[in-house]
Amino acid sequence: MCFGKCAKCIGYQLLILAILCIVANILLYFPNGETKYAENNQLGRFVWLFQGIIGAGVLMFFPAAVFIGLESNNCFGYGHKRCGKSTAVLSSILAAILGLASAGYCLIISSLGLVEGPYCLTNNNTWVYPYGNASYFYLADHSTWSECVEPKNVVVWNVTLFSILLGLSAIQVILCIIQLINGFIGGIFGCCAENKQSLIC
Repeated sequence: MCFGKCAKCIGYQLLILAILCIVANILLYFPNGETKYAENNQLGRFVWLFQGIIGAGVLMFFPAAVFIGLESNNCFGYGHKRCGKSTAVLSSILAAILGLASAGYCLIISSLGLVEGPYCLTNNNTWVYPYGNASYFYLADHSTWSECVEPKNVVVWNVTLFSILLGLSAIQVILCIIQLINGFIGGIFGCCAENKQSLIC
């Protein structure tokens, strides 16, 4: 398979993952489908950092578009097929670095949100982060999840969606690393001719 075809495949996968990240991040704003917690600013601090909407979402559209366009014969307006495509593949390294940074941002923020736990109303009738400074690891002890009274099932909601964002952004990081290698090799050796196998993908 050609370097451009490999990049195109990665581009489409990143596009799908970006859309899923946007959806997962939007759902974080509406525990149990209710809007009042977002309106009253009663959501965790890591929910408001747009890691899935901006980081692994909108910013990922640019690398995805670049990778998808690499298979065209005259990529980015270069005149000479071979040199043009080699230069274009090398330029995709910059797009891969952008994708790596944006997906990495989502990965880090989602991890922090998962570790800290949700902001919720506890049995003491106060809005706090009950698991942030706890002496136990709440993810391993489901019996402690009942400490959050409101929003209902907010722990399950947060853990599920932050875990999804974590997993999707981790896949994006891996794909961007693959494209870094693919772009580097493709830029050095040139895009493969018809009926020849490339060294990667």
